[in-house]
Amino acid sequence: MPGFDKVVSSYEEALDGLEDGMTIVAGGFGLCGIPENLIKEIQRKGTKGLTVASNNCGTTTKGLGLLLPNRQIKKMIASYVGENAHFEAQMMSGELEVVLTPQGTLAEKMRAGGAGIPAFFTATGYGTAVGEGKEVRVFNGRHYILEEAIQGDFSIAKAWKADRYGNLVFRKAARNFNPMAVTAGKIAVVEVEEIVEVGELDPDEIHLPGIYVNRLIQGNFEKAIEQRTVRQA
Repeated sequence: MPGFDKVVSSYEEALDGLEDGMTIVAGGFGLCGIPENLIKEIQRKGTKGLTVASNNCGTTTKGLGLLLPNRQIKKMIASYVGENAHFEAQMMSGELEVVLTPQGTLAEKMRAGGAGIPAFFTATGYGTAVGEGKEVRVFNGRHYILEEAIQGDFSIAKAWKADRYGNLVFRKAARNFNPMAVTAGKIAVVEVEEIVEVGELDPDEIHLPGIYVNRLIQGNFEKAIEQRTVRQA
């Protein structure tokens, strides 16, 4: 991985340095655009005591849900429980600490972490359990609560295409939380479907510049569907 070249050859190398007790910021929304192979590598490594910030925790058999049966996640910062029975059970029993955070606030916490902004005020959550214990300010007659930014020791994300310098292109709805998640990691690891040579991407197509990416790996993806709805015959 000399110079500006971000490409690594194995998932073990991609997550080198990840240790117990660290904080991970993960991209994806449900099972859409999740860094599925990086999550499987965390499962394989058996890293535990993790704090994970992500929209949700996948399902019982896909995505971040793979890390719950072996109690690899200690604290989850998420927007909803979703389709994961393990997430629900561990939260209700107190085994898993859960900080439920509005989606827009969570996205902004990631973006702020990547931008070097330590905290921001938002009206979302004022007067609810979300705002309990948080500083309140009034701007133009409206109440706002102070939310702190999120920054992870690692961030893991999935993009569609990249060049070897880590310039990223996301595809449609799979963009979701991924760009913000990338920026919020001290070590940002991204897996992609295709890696092209530098100069092959139109600059106008690039959604996130490679300056934010530390490690890049090409993988194969299952692209599971969380819920399938079909029309009755």
